[in-house]
Amino acid sequence: MDADARLRLFCALRLPDDAIVRLGRWQQVELSGGRLVPAGNLHVTLAFLGSRPAGELAQIAGVLRAAALDTGTVRLRVRGYRETRSVGMLTLDDEGGRATGLAGRLHAGLEALGAYTPEPRPWLPHVTVLRFQERPRLEPALPDLGEVVPSDAAVFISRLRPGGAEYESVETVALGG
Repeated sequence: MDADARLRLFCALRLPDDAIVRLGRWQQVELSGGRLVPAGNLHVTLAFLGSRPAGELAQIAGVLRAAALDTGTVRLRVRGYRETRSVGMLTLDDEGGRATGLAGRLHAGLEALGAYTPEPRPWLPHVTVLRFQERPRLEPALPDLGEVVPSDAAVFISRLRPGGAEYESVETVALGG
């Protein structure tokens, strides 16, 4: 790939397969009024980088790898459902703050690299489950996922397609090294 080619990138925690299966079942029963996020796209975004030169990919993966070293076991639990102007999401509790610490280290490293501009609001662990044009104002029963323990994080390429975004994991790193 040409180093100057542009890639739409983000870093995220990958969810365990069992959580993805349960989320998919829950989406089918509880959500309407928009486009369900496909099972393969369910994740917890750590940092959205937008369009970046392909030549930065190795450095971005290195920053994610370094940030993940001291993470330990991330434990997430569903807290609630929330809608913004274009998405429905499940907000998550971050037991022990390990995911939040990972996101903070990642943001600082990516900012130092010049690949990320921090958002003004604090990072919120969440999984986007629904996309819509008009807010459906749902109040779904929350899924019973129990404790969700991601074992890794990844750098993803997001390709926009007419039917929605397609995500490709290009570098995966274990949490805690």
